[in-house]
Amino acid sequence: MWNQENCYRQNETRDCKQFRAICSTVQSRDPSPVPLKPLPSAAAAMPPAGSLTADQLSFFDANGYLVLESFSSAEEVQAMRDRMSELVEGYDGDNSSVFSTKDHRQLKDDYFFKSAENISFFFEEKAFGDDGCLRQPKELSINKVGHALHEHDPVFKKFAFSENVSSLFSSLGYKRPAVIQSMYIFKQPGIGGEVVPHQDNTFLYTEPLSCTGLWLALQDATITNGCLWAIPGSHKNGLQRRMIRDENGTHFDRPSPLYDQKEFVPLEVKSGDFVVIHGDLVHQSFENHSPVSRHALSLHVVDMEGCKWSKDNWIQRTTAPEPLYAS
Repeated sequence: MWNQENCYRQNETRDCKQFRAICSTVQSRDPSPVPLKPLPSAAAAMPPAGSLTADQLSFFDANGYLVLESFSSAEEVQAMRDRMSELVEGYDGDNSSVFSTKDHRQLKDDYFFKSAENISFFFEEKAFGDDGCLRQPKELSINKVGHALHEHDPVFKKFAFSENVSSLFSSLGYKRPAVIQSMYIFKQPGIGGEVVPHQDNTFLYTEPLSCTGLWLALQDATITNGCLWAIPGSHKNGLQRRMIRDENGTHFDRPSPLYDQKEFVPLEVKSGDFVVIHGDLVHQSFENHSPVSRHALSLHVVDMEGCKWSKDNWIQRTTAPEPLYAS
C-alpha cells in the first residue's frame, strides 16, 4: 500500500518564490501524511522494454542530463499546444496566483497547495501593472499551468502515459514510476520569468532519492528566448538544500549555494526534443527578453516502490498517483 510518506523525488518546480494569491479558497495546511487506498492491480501495465542505449545511459550518468532529439512528432506537439490554447481561452481568471523563483518567501497560498491535484493557472510576476491589471492579453501573461495536467486532461495524459515515456524509465531501472507533477510553461515573450539555479530534489524529496525531470520543448528553445542551462556533472555533488512545508507555509532549510555562471552550458533544443534531468542536477533558465515565447511541458517522475515520500514536501496528495507501470 502506498501512502504519502511513500514516494517522490523533487520537482523542476522550477523552484518557488513569492506566490501572490488572488483566490479566496481555504484549505487545511496540515502536512501530515494521509493513508491512501491501494490502486487496483490492473491499473498499471507491465514495464516495457527499455529504450535508452548504453551510450545514452553512460552520458546521463556522467552529465546528469540527456537530450533525446525528435522525441515527439510535430503533430503531437501541435496537439498539446492547441489543447493548452483551449484551456487558457476557457480560463476566466477568477482563481489564480503569481509564480516567481526569486526572493523566496514562506508560501502560504492555498491555491498553490491545491494545484498539486488540479489544473491551476499562475501568472508571470511582471504581468500586472501598478493598478493590479494585466499589462497584456491573458494568453501572454500566464507563467505556467499545473500541476496535474497529466491526471485531468486527456491530451497531456496521453503523452505522460505513453510507451515512449514508460520505456525511458524502464531503462533507468524504475520499478513503479509515477508522474508526481506536470507543468505547461510558457516563458512569455518580453516578461518570461527567470528560473534561478536549483535542483529538483529540493522540492520533491524521497528517501532514497528517485525524482527525474522531463522537459519537452513545444517550441524551439534558444539562448535568446530562455533555454535551459545546466552544470554538467553537478548531480554528483549531492542535494544541497530542501524546501520544507510546515504550518506556516514553506521555507528552505538553508541558503542557496553560490554557483559559478561559467560552469553552466546552454541546452538549446528544437521543438519536439526531450530533455531528461537528474533530480540533483543544477539547472536554470534566464528571463525571456525576446519577442518569441518558449513553450515547454515539464513532468517530474518518482519511483513509488522502495521510496519514502517526505511528509514535509510541499505536495501532500489526498490520492495516490497512478503509476506508469508496475514491475
